[in-house]
Amino acid sequence: MTVQMLQDPFGGEYHYRVIERALAEIDSAGGRTMPLEALAGRLGMSAAHFQRVFSAWVGVSPKRYQQYLTLELARQLLAERHATLDVALETGLSGSGRLHDLFLRWEAMTPGDYARQCEGVTIFWGWFESPFGPALVMGTEKGICGIGFADEAGPGAAMADLTGRWPKASFVEDPEFLRPWVTAAFGAAAGGAGTAPLFLIGAPFQIKVWEALLRIPSGHVTTYGEIAAAIGRPAAVRAVGTAVGRNPVSWLIPCHRALRRTGALGGYHWGLPRKRALLAWEAARTEAA
Repeated sequence: MTVQMLQDPFGGEYHYRVIERALAEIDSAGGRTMPLEALAGRLGMSAAHFQRVFSAWVGVSPKRYQQYLTLELARQLLAERHATLDVALETGLSGSGRLHDLFLRWEAMTPGDYARQCEGVTIFWGWFESPFGPALVMGTEKGICGIGFADEAGPGAAMADLTGRWPKASFVEDPEFLRPWVTAAFGAAAGGAGTAPLFLIGAPFQIKVWEALLRIPSGHVTTYGEIAAAIGRPAAVRAVGTAVGRNPVSWLIPCHRALRRTGALGGYHWGLPRKRALLAWEAARTEAA
């Protein structure tokens, strides 16, 4: 697996590797806060240097970030940053997050093309570093159609997962074709790198759910029930949960922002530790903005 590095605002490969190790250490603590000196020592760094690197990546201190990683995060977000989808666009919430500013357009495959299992469609793919680990990115000529993470199950499983969704498509390795979109999608668009168009490949019901997910602002959350109501199917909460789990474009179509009404995290296709990290990262950066 060849992983492409991006010129990104997170500090490049060195900073990413430091943060990757730090997140693993934080997660292994099982919700207990690790003192700055202890965490930096495990990484072989001085406390001051580690704090600078970490704060540059996430926007808050390691101590504050660990507070966001607690099991109470979901309940706090539901209480304080619950996005009601039927008014999100009217209030301007969906335009306030950094991520949503990247998407000037998205397009969905026709139901007929989807029913033919993408026969005749060429999907380009490549591996890239992201703020959350190695990411497998796929896209057609119209935009990004898939993003998967490899840390939990490995690169082979991530590849099989995404290619298996569109069995009759032709897959071509071409990271350079995807690079401008990936650079924009993972944060560098703030420096003028362009936009990240999306091309949604799914059944009509799934696409309705994914469209609703795109209306949830960064740093906010909603519930499966809210999504069901927003698409006009208030009784279809279980089906909505299934469609959320089948979202092929993780992070950019933010299925991690959907929670159970009790505040429980629910499931996440790429692993619950990553869902907690995604929510914590967005909440921290929203607070720091």
